[in-house]
Amino acid sequence: MKQYDIGLIGLGVMGQNLALNIARNGFSLAGYDLDAGKQKEAAEKFSGQPMAVFSTLADFMASLQAPKKVMLMVPAGKAVDAVISELMPCLFHGDLVIDGGNSYFPDTERRNKQLKEKGILFIGTGVSGGEEGALWGPSIMPGGNPDAWPLVKPVFQAIAAKVPDGSPCCEWVGEGGAGHFVKMVHNGIEYGDMQMICEAYFLMERILGLSPDEMHEIFADWNRGELNSYLIEITSHIMAKKDDKTGQPMIHVILDTAGQKGTGKWTSQVALDLGIPAMTIAEAVFARTLSAIKEERVAASRKLAGPAANFTGDKKAFIEMIRGALYASKICSYAQGFQLMAAAAAEYGWKLNFGQIALLWRAGCIIRAGFLDNIKAAYEKQPDLKNLLLDDYFQRAIDKSQNAWRKVVATAVELGIPIPAFSSALSYYDGYRSAQLPANLLQAQRDYFGAHTYERTDQPRGRFFHTIW
Repeated sequence: MKQYDIGLIGLGVMGQNLALNIARNGFSLAGYDLDAGKQKEAAEKFSGQPMAVFSTLADFMASLQAPKKVMLMVPAGKAVDAVISELMPCLFHGDLVIDGGNSYFPDTERRNKQLKEKGILFIGTGVSGGEEGALWGPSIMPGGNPDAWPLVKPVFQAIAAKVPDGSPCCEWVGEGGAGHFVKMVHNGIEYGDMQMICEAYFLMERILGLSPDEMHEIFADWNRGELNSYLIEITSHIMAKKDDKTGQPMIHVILDTAGQKGTGKWTSQVALDLGIPAMTIAEAVFARTLSAIKEERVAASRKLAGPAANFTGDKKAFIEMIRGALYASKICSYAQGFQLMAAAAAEYGWKLNFGQIALLWRAGCIIRAGFLDNIKAAYEKQPDLKNLLLDDYFQRAIDKSQNAWRKVVATAVELGIPIPAFSSALSYYDGYRSAQLPANLLQAQRDYFGAHTYERTDQPRGRFFHTIW
């Protein structure tokens, strides 16, 4: 029987595209899926290439070169554990299992530990870029057992997206669940990015009365500047699209209820656990949940009053203000994400290279953007940077956009347009730059009703006091 370089379980669209990418880059591949229909579809796509699809797990495993390398592209959660359990009788010391799904990082930590005890290597890797990225080059964020990395480094770096200088958007992230953690934060930042762009769109449509065709031109123009990114680019395309059935702008045909798969929620939950103020990401998650109660919102719109969105200023100038507000808010959202990764590195003992992580996101992934080069440069200049806002480049960018940002938020509030991401990012910025916050009153309240104690301004930090109120 022919021996294949790597095996892949899970032949859905993502799995098939990733397999074709692997084969196109010179590696032979064996595929397997429980679904006979997916087996047949994949076999047809793989025909004539150094690839084969097997109908039984035993034959699939027997076809792999030693040490066996098996990548799972199956739904996160119980399905991953079930497949690993089925694989165990066919695995030997030094074989490698790779989870390429969006698994929750504590599950990856657990699986890595369990398999290590049995002499099996494990990698939990984030794969970002959607179906197109899987086929032509995703961003890949591997973590787990470091002994496993040399076995798949040639494959992963060959299939990963490349930046203009040829560097692959794939490098070892760290031990245990580090790879899936970084992918989770990537997705949380993605939630924030998408919500901010939606707010920019909503402001232009509801306050300025711009048409989708006009906004197509605006987003295309923004994509040629400092906001250059995949999400801005596709937003421009979306605005230009017309519905085949009605001829109406496609954006006006789509119902305003957003879905989610949980990674943004995980990011927000972990931020709360680690004490990191990632409020912009959390607000983006809440915005999706608010959108989901469509019928309730429609009913409320008939009863709850608000101001009319009548704008009387300079539209062109306000569009430029929205652009500045979007960029400043984006900086704050990324700052929160990198703060969260720094806290996780300290908590879990991971040695995360933040400049390198920015490199991983420069191509292939959903949040790929030009300003990631500036993030990489910031951490190269100062590896222990506490917050992106303290870097000279980002400080100047905020200073340049700050007045516009405040005017946009104030105008939206005055005219009754919801902008949770823009406003929470501004509150984060104002809170972070404040030497004094009202938490002294909060702590006094806690001490009053619960004797939780407090620190004094005239005593060294770490000494606690209680007052009989």
